[in-house]
Amino acid sequence: MKKNITIPNCITASRIIGAIFLIFAAPFSALFYVVYTICGLTDAVDGLIARAMKSETEFGARLDSVADLIFYTVLLFKIFPFLWRNLPKTIWIAVAIILLTRISAYLVAVFKYKKFASVHTYANKLTGLSLYLVPYLAKLWVVPVCTTVCVIAFLASLEELLIHLFSKQYNSENKSILMLVYHNS
Repeated sequence: MKKNITIPNCITASRIIGAIFLIFAAPFSALFYVVYTICGLTDAVDGLIARAMKSETEFGARLDSVADLIFYTVLLFKIFPFLWRNLPKTIWIAVAIILLTRISAYLVAVFKYKKFASVHTYANKLTGLSLYLVPYLAKLWVVPVCTTVCVIAFLASLEELLIHLFSKQYNSENKSILMLVYHNS
Protein backbone atom coordinates (compact mmCIF):
# COMPACT_ATOMS: atom_id res chain seq x y z
CA MET A 1 0.00 0.00 0.00
CA LYS A 2 2.83 2.40 0.86
CA LYS A 3 4.25 2.06 -2.67
CA ASN A 4 0.99 3.59 -3.95
CA ILE A 5 1.58 6.82 -2.00
CA THR A 6 3.41 8.74 -4.70
CA ILE A 7 3.40 12.41 -5.69
CA PRO A 8 1.34 11.73 -8.85
CA ASN A 9 -1.19 9.63 -6.91
CA CYS A 10 -1.48 12.37 -4.26
CA ILE A 11 -2.12 14.90 -7.04
CA THR A 12 -4.80 12.60 -8.45
CA ALA A 13 -6.34 12.17 -4.98
CA SER A 14 -6.45 15.96 -4.60
CA ARG A 15 -8.86 16.00 -7.58
CA ILE A 16 -11.24 13.88 -5.50
CA ILE A 17 -10.91 16.35 -2.61
CA GLY A 18 -11.47 19.23 -5.04
CA ALA A 19 -14.60 17.52 -6.35
CA ILE A 20 -15.92 17.37 -2.78
CA PHE A 21 -15.28 21.12 -2.42
CA LEU A 22 -17.18 21.69 -5.68
CA ILE A 23 -20.26 20.19 -4.06
CA PHE A 24 -20.41 23.26 -1.81
CA ALA A 25 -19.60 25.91 -4.45
CA ALA A 26 -22.38 27.70 -6.34
CA PRO A 27 -22.29 26.77 -10.05
CA PHE A 28 -20.54 29.32 -12.28
CA SER A 29 -19.39 31.34 -9.24
CA ALA A 30 -15.83 32.58 -8.78
CA LEU A 31 -15.17 29.87 -6.14
CA PHE A 32 -16.57 27.23 -8.49
CA TYR A 33 -14.23 28.30 -11.30
CA VAL A 34 -11.16 28.47 -9.01
CA VAL A 35 -11.70 24.96 -7.57
CA TYR A 36 -12.77 23.66 -10.97
CA THR A 37 -9.62 25.02 -12.65
CA ILE A 38 -7.38 23.53 -9.96
CA CYS A 39 -9.07 20.14 -10.39
CA GLY A 40 -8.51 20.38 -14.14
CA LEU A 41 -4.85 21.19 -13.64
CA THR A 42 -4.40 18.14 -11.40
CA ASP A 43 -5.91 16.02 -14.15
CA ALA A 44 -3.49 17.49 -16.69
CA VAL A 45 -0.32 17.07 -14.62
CA ASP A 46 -0.71 13.85 -12.61
CA GLY A 47 0.06 11.59 -15.56
CA LEU A 48 2.84 13.84 -16.84
CA ILE A 49 4.53 13.80 -13.44
CA ALA A 50 4.07 10.02 -13.11
CA ARG A 51 5.78 9.48 -16.46
CA ALA A 52 8.56 11.97 -15.66
CA MET A 53 9.20 10.28 -12.29
CA LYS A 54 8.85 6.80 -13.83
CA SER A 55 6.26 6.04 -11.16
CA GLU A 56 3.39 4.95 -13.39
CA THR A 57 1.36 2.15 -11.82
CA GLU A 58 -1.81 0.23 -12.52
CA PHE A 59 -3.13 1.63 -9.23
CA GLY A 60 -2.39 5.17 -10.42
CA ALA A 61 -4.22 4.59 -13.70
CA ARG A 62 -7.26 3.25 -11.85
CA LEU A 63 -7.14 6.05 -9.29
CA ASP A 64 -7.07 8.55 -12.16
CA SER A 65 -10.16 6.95 -13.72
CA VAL A 66 -11.99 6.97 -10.36
CA ALA A 67 -10.99 10.60 -9.71
CA ASP A 68 -12.23 11.57 -13.18
CA LEU A 69 -15.51 9.74 -12.60
CA ILE A 70 -16.08 11.47 -9.25
CA PHE A 71 -15.03 14.88 -10.58
CA TYR A 72 -17.26 14.72 -13.65
CA THR A 73 -20.17 13.26 -11.69
CA VAL A 74 -20.04 16.17 -9.23
CA LEU A 75 -19.67 18.57 -12.14
CA LEU A 76 -22.70 17.09 -13.85
CA PHE A 77 -24.84 17.51 -10.76
CA LYS A 78 -23.61 21.06 -10.22
CA ILE A 79 -24.42 22.28 -13.72
CA PHE A 80 -27.20 19.79 -14.52
CA PRO A 81 -30.06 22.24 -13.78
CA PHE A 82 -28.59 24.76 -16.23
CA LEU A 83 -28.02 22.06 -18.86
CA TRP A 84 -31.49 20.56 -18.33
CA ARG A 85 -33.13 23.91 -18.97
CA ASN A 86 -31.02 24.74 -22.03
CA LEU A 87 -30.37 21.49 -23.91
CA PRO A 88 -32.78 19.76 -26.30
CA LYS A 89 -34.02 16.23 -25.64
CA THR A 90 -31.80 14.84 -28.43
CA ILE A 91 -28.69 15.75 -26.44
CA TRP A 92 -30.02 13.85 -23.43
CA ILE A 93 -30.75 10.81 -25.60
CA ALA A 94 -27.18 11.03 -26.89
CA VAL A 95 -25.87 11.21 -23.32
CA ALA A 96 -27.84 8.05 -22.42
CA ILE A 97 -26.38 6.23 -25.44
CA ILE A 98 -22.88 7.34 -24.50
CA LEU A 99 -23.34 6.16 -20.91
CA LEU A 100 -24.67 2.78 -22.07
CA THR A 101 -21.72 2.40 -24.44
CA ARG A 102 -19.24 3.36 -21.70
CA ILE A 103 -20.85 1.00 -19.18
CA SER A 104 -20.78 -1.77 -21.79
CA ALA A 105 -17.04 -1.19 -22.29
CA TYR A 106 -16.45 -1.44 -18.54
CA LEU A 107 -18.58 -4.58 -18.24
CA VAL A 108 -16.77 -6.27 -21.13
CA ALA A 109 -13.48 -5.41 -19.43
CA VAL A 110 -14.64 -6.78 -16.06
CA PHE A 111 -15.78 -10.06 -17.60
CA LYS A 112 -12.79 -10.40 -19.90
CA TYR A 113 -9.96 -9.26 -17.59
CA LYS A 114 -11.63 -10.00 -14.23
CA LYS A 115 -11.01 -6.41 -13.06
CA PHE A 116 -12.13 -2.85 -13.67
CA ALA A 117 -10.23 -1.63 -16.71
CA SER A 118 -10.19 1.69 -18.48
CA VAL A 119 -7.99 2.50 -21.45
CA HIS A 120 -6.29 5.89 -21.64
CA THR A 121 -6.84 6.49 -25.34
CA TYR A 122 -6.30 9.77 -27.17
CA ALA A 123 -10.06 9.91 -27.75
CA ASN A 124 -10.72 9.50 -24.01
CA LYS A 125 -8.26 12.30 -23.30
CA LEU A 126 -10.00 14.50 -25.90
CA THR A 127 -13.33 13.65 -24.27
CA GLY A 128 -11.96 14.70 -20.90
CA LEU A 129 -10.68 17.98 -22.32
CA SER A 130 -13.95 18.73 -24.11
CA LEU A 131 -15.98 17.92 -20.98
CA TYR A 132 -13.64 20.11 -18.96
CA LEU A 133 -14.32 23.08 -21.23
CA VAL A 134 -18.12 22.84 -20.91
CA PRO A 135 -18.51 25.08 -17.82
CA TYR A 136 -16.32 27.76 -19.41
CA LEU A 137 -18.21 27.74 -22.73
CA ALA A 138 -21.74 26.53 -21.95
CA LYS A 139 -23.09 29.90 -20.89
CA LEU A 140 -22.26 31.22 -24.38
CA TRP A 141 -22.89 28.29 -26.76
CA VAL A 142 -24.52 25.49 -24.77
CA VAL A 143 -26.06 23.47 -27.64
CA PRO A 144 -23.09 23.49 -30.08
CA VAL A 145 -20.60 22.86 -27.26
CA CYS A 146 -22.60 19.96 -25.80
CA THR A 147 -23.29 18.48 -29.25
CA THR A 148 -19.56 18.47 -29.98
CA VAL A 149 -18.80 16.89 -26.61
CA CYS A 150 -21.39 14.17 -27.26
CA VAL A 151 -19.88 13.28 -30.64
CA ILE A 152 -16.37 13.08 -29.16
CA ALA A 153 -17.55 11.13 -26.09
CA PHE A 154 -19.52 8.63 -28.16
CA LEU A 155 -16.61 7.93 -30.47
CA ALA A 156 -14.27 7.54 -27.49
CA SER A 157 -16.68 5.21 -25.69
CA LEU A 158 -17.21 3.13 -28.80
CA GLU A 159 -13.46 2.93 -29.37
CA GLU A 160 -12.87 1.74 -25.81
CA LEU A 161 -15.61 -0.88 -26.16
CA LEU A 162 -14.04 -2.15 -29.39
CA ILE A 163 -10.59 -2.22 -27.82
CA HIS A 164 -11.87 -4.34 -24.94
CA LEU A 165 -13.79 -6.63 -27.28
CA PHE A 166 -10.87 -7.29 -29.62
CA SER A 167 -7.82 -7.08 -27.33
CA LYS A 168 -6.15 -10.32 -26.41
CA GLN A 169 -4.98 -8.82 -23.11
CA TYR A 170 -5.51 -5.63 -21.14
CA ASN A 171 -3.16 -2.74 -21.86
CA SER A 172 -4.09 0.48 -20.02
CA GLU A 173 -1.72 2.46 -22.24
CA ASN A 174 -3.37 1.50 -25.54
CA LYS A 175 -3.72 4.95 -27.10
CA SER A 176 -6.14 4.09 -29.92
CA ILE A 177 -7.92 1.35 -31.82
CA LEU A 178 -5.30 1.85 -34.52
CA MET A 179 -2.60 0.60 -32.13
CA LEU A 180 -4.67 -2.53 -31.53
CA VAL A 181 -5.12 -3.11 -35.27
CA TYR A 182 -1.40 -2.56 -35.84
CA HIS A 183 -0.37 -4.99 -33.06
CA ASN A 184 -2.86 -7.63 -34.18
CA SER A 185 -1.79 -7.55 -37.84
